[in-house]
Amino acid sequence: MRSGEALLASTLTGRVLDQMADAPVADLEHAEALIGEVLAVSPHDPIAHLAKALMLQAQNRLDGAIAELEIAVALNRNWVNAIAQLGQCKFLAGAIEEAIPAQEQAIRLSPRDPIIPNWYWRIGMAHLLKSRIDEAIEWLQKAQRANPLLAGPCAWLAAASALVGDTERAAAELAEARRLSGDDRYSSIARFKRAWHLGGRRERSPRRHFSPAYARPGCRRTGTPRGIGPVTSGGRALSAA
Repeated sequence: MRSGEALLASTLTGRVLDQMADAPVADLEHAEALIGEVLAVSPHDPIAHLAKALMLQAQNRLDGAIAELEIAVALNRNWVNAIAQLGQCKFLAGAIEEAIPAQEQAIRLSPRDPIIPNWYWRIGMAHLLKSRIDEAIEWLQKAQRANPLLAGPCAWLAAASALVGDTERAAAELAEARRLSGDDRYSSIARFKRAWHLGGRRERSPRRHFSPAYARPGCRRTGTPRGIGPVTSGGRALSAA
């Protein structure tokens, strides 16, 4: 009965996480209202739980997002979107290696899925943060080829290229990330950090959450400035929906 509202909420939050929303704060507020309406009537709606998880993830409330995704997976054990997103949230919470098997499982279950570029991107991020740079570049390039409109793979590929000394390519990839991103997060490390904390709410948790600081060495080698300037509202940081 409320499937349309749940799907709309999921679409709104997904666009924020993919850095494609023109008004991310307004989109999250709209999604939150829709999610509340759906869950009040249908507390076991898996799409609504996924949408709520995406909203919480965009606000950097990762423990809440993980809990919602675990509910969504329990309601549908073969739902690739929820499986992949659960691995991504655990990655953002500090369990970096948990991202890869979750994305690989989603790829096996749905090899022609329209959001498979995001799964490639996440595998590339995990490899880069574990200093497996060649593997990271391979997966990030796959993400780019599969969806050239995603800004995040370009930004991560810029960092990876800089770390192997290919500064010319790093600068080109960073320029492309800046062009594709709707919130100017890649103009400086300071703006990137601000975009990371969209929603202004950070949970207190014993988990060691992912931090954009991990990407700083590569970003600085691309020439990304540190300075703080006017900050526009944005989606999440480099990671995908």
